[in-house]
Amino acid sequence: MTNAMSTLARVDWQRMASFAVANPRQALINTAVAYFIFRQVTKGIKTMSVYGLQKVLTHLWRAVAGGLIRTVRKAPGTGAVLQRSIDKVVKDIEKSMNVDLPGETKYETIPIQPMTDAEILAILKRRQDEPGVDWRNGRASGSVYHGGEELARLTNEAYAMFNLTNPLHPGVFPGLRRIEAEVVRMVLNLYNGTAECCGTTTSGGTESIIMAVRAHVVWGRKTRGIEKPNIVIPITAHAAFNKAAEYFDIGITVVPVDPKTQRVNVKAMKRAIDSDTVLIVGSSATYPHGVCDDLAALSDLALQKKVGFHVDSCLGSFIMPFLKEAGFPEVVCDFRLPGVTSISCDTHKYGFAPKGTSVVMYANKHLRHNQYFTISTWPGGIYASPTIAGSRCGAVIASCWAAMAKMGREGYLQECKNIVGCRVKLQHAIEQIPELFIVGEPTSSVVAFSSRWPVDIYGVQDEMKNRGWELNPMQDPPALHIACTRLTVPVAHEFIRDINESVAAVKANPDGYSQGSKAIYGFAATVPDTTIVDEVAQGFIDTLYAV
Repeated sequence: MTNAMSTLARVDWQRMASFAVANPRQALINTAVAYFIFRQVTKGIKTMSVYGLQKVLTHLWRAVAGGLIRTVRKAPGTGAVLQRSIDKVVKDIEKSMNVDLPGETKYETIPIQPMTDAEILAILKRRQDEPGVDWRNGRASGSVYHGGEELARLTNEAYAMFNLTNPLHPGVFPGLRRIEAEVVRMVLNLYNGTAECCGTTTSGGTESIIMAVRAHVVWGRKTRGIEKPNIVIPITAHAAFNKAAEYFDIGITVVPVDPKTQRVNVKAMKRAIDSDTVLIVGSSATYPHGVCDDLAALSDLALQKKVGFHVDSCLGSFIMPFLKEAGFPEVVCDFRLPGVTSISCDTHKYGFAPKGTSVVMYANKHLRHNQYFTISTWPGGIYASPTIAGSRCGAVIASCWAAMAKMGREGYLQECKNIVGCRVKLQHAIEQIPELFIVGEPTSSVVAFSSRWPVDIYGVQDEMKNRGWELNPMQDPPALHIACTRLTVPVAHEFIRDINESVAAVKANPDGYSQGSKAIYGFAATVPDTTIVDEVAQGFIDTLYAV
């Protein structure tokens, strides 16, 4: 500070003022150029402090190389060749997914004559039984969070009872309003919410996250006058935060994680926060590696910087609150942390509710109000809705309530013991395989692992797929993960057998896996133009709607 003041004292301010009066146009240009240079230097210093020199140079190389590739793609000859290659990849994806089944009719128009119940149910049954991953026997990572046949029958019955209900009309369905309020309050109590804490149900974790981001963006604009708000997230935070930033056209800074623990680098996050930051994020636990960020440190940081702090517990849901009681190391991930302003929790994961239910929680009603949408000047009357949707399915909310009531705390505690115990068992088995190693320090139901040379981890994925397993591929760093569920527990020994056999097969023929998963994820990791990968991903989504 002393040096800065000394430098300012040596400036000839009178001479500068005289120049500005004599040459106002040039003075204005000089000021604008100086301001632009200052902003760019400041931005560069901040980027360097968050990511480090190596990451910045990598980003710069990818940006330059990606720009060159995009330029080449616009050229008539080479661009057409590359586009044909992309179109072929997309076509291959469509062929693999949209398979014509012998004797199966395609319905592209509404049937002229009503079909009978028997005909309809027969078609649905055939399509339910189309061959895929054997999730019923625990071969899928995550995906299906089954609470058991008895619970499924109960939730199906609850669904049927409330099939026609809509929480948009509480006067028509007062009982549903009571059910929804109780679901929110039960989850709040699970996360140690005070009487002041509140929340809403949503359609899933993505909507819960989007709503939390919206609430903090509106809060920042209203209370702090922030015109260009931004959020700061770990690179391992769920992609729904990136989606929210794109939807709301706000800034987003993605900070690195510790390469050993895979927890967010708190110092980097602190450096990334600026005067326009409205929200920082921590996970409990992360989707890629099942790791919990240092939530206590992030809570202190949020209080220090006076910003919001969201804990994403969509995956941890009904696992994390029971860890200590189940005999595992406790992770405080709730409103006991004073800096926490919002939490997301998926009831349709380890809460065993049907898909389409989640809860977003807030520290107080004032923050929750920023999530709402209201309009009092619409000719259709005063309109207000708590979340993105207007009409919502009351049946899934009633089924969620039924699942929570049926499971009870004792049921959830036992499932936490079983599921996390299964993860620990798989982790220990993987650690005994010399060619594999655990990525990060898992604390929940997920364990991620990678491989050492000469074994390629994506080759291991292909071998596991040949044995009927559907594991989730990760990138940066390359890895696989399995999210243990109730269905994984009884087949843990089969996973251990198959992972050992898969590693042995890849080790015996390390050059035999250049196609398949390695080709896809290797390409995605090395191609600097991400728009190519985005285009393939969009083609994949298009395939989902191909008849």
